[in-house]
Amino acid sequence: FMAPSSQRLEPPRNPGRFIKYMESVRWRRKRSCPKCGEREHTSPTESKNHRPGLYYCNGCKSTFTVTVGTIFHGSKIPLNKWLLVFHMMVASKKGISALQIQRAIGVSYNTAWSMCHRVREAMAPTEKELSKKLGGQYEVVEVDETYWGNNGKLPPGARGWGHKMKVVSVVERQGQKRSFHVPNTKAKTVMPILKANVDSKTRMMTDESAIYNNLRFEFRSHETVVHSAREYARGDVNTNTVESSFAVLKRSFCGTFHQISEKHLHRYLKELDYKWNTREMSDGHKLRNALKRADGKRLSIWSLKNS
Repeated sequence: FMAPSSQRLEPPRNPGRFIKYMESVRWRRKRSCPKCGEREHTSPTESKNHRPGLYYCNGCKSTFTVTVGTIFHGSKIPLNKWLLVFHMMVASKKGISALQIQRAIGVSYNTAWSMCHRVREAMAPTEKELSKKLGGQYEVVEVDETYWGNNGKLPPGARGWGHKMKVVSVVERQGQKRSFHVPNTKAKTVMPILKANVDSKTRMMTDESAIYNNLRFEFRSHETVVHSAREYARGDVNTNTVESSFAVLKRSFCGTFHQISEKHLHRYLKELDYKWNTREMSDGHKLRNALKRADGKRLSIWSLKNS
């Protein structure tokens, strides 16, 4: 089913306007060729037959547009629809489904699905952001794991979490969050992730799970709350921040996306981490920030289906 055209969210048809907006986001100070990096000797093409936003590079003798080298590269979807999808996804706290995107902009479900995953790829943290560890001197980082979904059919009344998808989240208080889809929640799997992403001078806070027993040897301190004894806070020792992030995650999975395959779970985690990390920004700033991250990222249909 596709909504009548009168009910769809049709953005204004002015390609030049949207191209100029993208150029202001990607090239804030000076236009640069995405193929060779030339910044001084690029110019608009002079032919009237060329499409808006086409430039010529005197360095590598080739033409380019603002979409080259981004997730928009080679897409036949109008840029105005791309920007509308970006806005809807960054502005919805608990996500928006591909079916809703399909109805809103009037494309096929497969197109809407691939667009959503490309936007999630743009939301992913940059290499510069990942190189900076969370926490620091006297900072507090909370760690916890959660489980979702069902891997295969189980007998009625089956208990436990071994058949579910596993997610480990690391959250700074009043700061950033990083989530990881892991094959299991054993210490030998979780500890390398924590050491790679958290500063050793950090105060670590977890529940009483045995997988965190060795944290005291790797970080400044390790403090726990014993949930089995109904202890949820002891002074400033708690895991309430990371558990609050799980509440949003599960509302998104249950209320918006409904079915998430294990192959693509990490992409949904990127989207929800981005929304958590930009929770104090306005929707306009979230949009511009996400569009900036689209630079240098490509995600083909083949890689979507095989990664």
